[in-house]
Amino acid sequence: VQLAESGGGSVQAGGSLRLSCAASGTLYGTYCMGWFRQALGKQREGVASTNPYGRTDYVDSVKGRFTISRDNAKNTLYLQMNSLQPEDTAVYYCAARLFCSTPFLDPKWYDHWGQGTQVTVSS
Repeated sequence: VQLAESGGGSVQAGGSLRLSCAASGTLYGTYCMGWFRQALGKQREGVASTNPYGRTDYVDSVKGRFTISRDNAKNTLYLQMNSLQPEDTAVYYCAARLFCSTPFLDPKWYDHWGQGTQVTVSS
């Protein structure tokens, strides 16, 4: 499974960005997907996740601002990020876990990772 993120960039506080993650390769069975981020000097944290049936989970700091969605027909995951704040600055990664029904936010549960895309929010 190969994952490729796109859509990162630099925005001012209050702005929006939409990240995409295209999955390719053998995606068999059901799989969960998630967005994670890692700020400089900090551990990687789960931002949002989704299972194959539309169940989602979000870290508290992004609830009401970020929306995760997936297009199973296109094997693509999205993260709409609104009202961005400087503390959202990080490298954002998408990840997949095969044979999954619980949308974990803990990165340790994910098997396949993209290369990451930088999101920078200036004040």
